[in-house]
Amino acid sequence: MRYFAWLLFFVSLLIFGSVYVRPGDFEYVGLIPFFIPLFWLANLFLFLVLALSWKKTAFIPLFALVIGYRFAEITLQWNLTEDQQDGLSVLSYNVHLFDYKRRLGGEFDPNIFSWIQEHPAQIKVFQEFYQDYSSPSRNAVNLLGKENDKEIYYEIIEGKPDRRSYGLAISSALPIVNQGKVFDNKKTNGAIFADVLYQKDTIRIYNCHLESMKINSENLDDLEGVRANYRQTLKKLHQGSLYRSQQLDVLKQHIINSPHPIILMGDLNEIPYSNSYFRLSRNLTNAFEEAGKGFGFTYNRVLFFLRIDHIFSSPNLKATQFDTHREVDYSDHYPVSATFQLID
Repeated sequence: MRYFAWLLFFVSLLIFGSVYVRPGDFEYVGLIPFFIPLFWLANLFLFLVLALSWKKTAFIPLFALVIGYRFAEITLQWNLTEDQQDGLSVLSYNVHLFDYKRRLGGEFDPNIFSWIQEHPAQIKVFQEFYQDYSSPSRNAVNLLGKENDKEIYYEIIEGKPDRRSYGLAISSALPIVNQGKVFDNKKTNGAIFADVLYQKDTIRIYNCHLESMKINSENLDDLEGVRANYRQTLKKLHQGSLYRSQQLDVLKQHIINSPHPIILMGDLNEIPYSNSYFRLSRNLTNAFEEAGKGFGFTYNRVLFFLRIDHIFSSPNLKATQFDTHREVDYSDHYPVSATFQLID
């Protein structure tokens, strides 16, 4: 048992350390972090077995658990809700072109617009934002902008500007004094920003949709599907991690040059155990870690255990609330929201 404990310990160190290696530096290293929860739990199980048996070797898996404590912290949170609810409230939502239910065999559901309009967040950012000027019921810029007494910045990634298009959008109840595009890949992914006036300060809001995993989750719904598609799935995961790492380089440089405190939101397509997540966490604070509860899973499909929608902020913006709205079933992602206090 001692040899097994040491073997598990050293393999766990390699697995845990993979988050500090960029996907471009070592082929397929971006896939290794998916095993982190399994190895952390394996060490926990071994520790309990050895500790209950009063074995001194229990200190080996215990040491691994201590080293990997950060992974438990980013997986499960149980923060107490603070009494003070005032502050800057934000919402991030991948709206799946406002067409999720119809694609599942149903009909277009206009209630998605009603829910977004009624949500009290002052700043709302949307990924996979679909705009249709030819249909009043699908004119999202109007419904979530002027008609809702909000300013809206919509950046088209693909489509016809005067007809139908999709891209990224930021809706704000606060004045927008500056806006711009960080990057886009001419498909569905990209990043934009808007500077908003909040009290006597200016806050820079980033809306990001990093490279998608492009995995058909329905193909992995059973054992046969996994066997038939695992090679293709691994390749897509590897390529996606490479692209997101490159996009993050551009995004981080833009953040470094920001003259204002920032809030970064969006569908990052990154689990908390990724190199990209850890790179963002070096200088920014994650709102789920600071004010969330539970596991915070945000994906509304077969792979329900993924938390890939995130809200990060500058250290002087303290999250006092964080919610994953799992009751909202209008997209393949759940919306996430947070409230921030600006610290002097």
